[in-house]
Amino acid sequence: MFGNDADLLLAIHRSYAAELRADAARDRLARSLPRRRHRGWLGRRHHAARTADGR
Repeated sequence: MFGNDADLLLAIHRSYAAELRADAARDRLARSLPRRRHRGWLGRRHHAARTADGR
């Protein structure tokens, strides 16, 4: 598969560079998406109570 050590090192370098690019793309995507707000049952209950008080 590899003719010499230089070919092996180049293949390792390319695969590592591809992994770094994939990690960077994943991080950019994660930063571009809005963060999800975790609402438990208590948070929804308080929100519903506030809308009822406004009426």
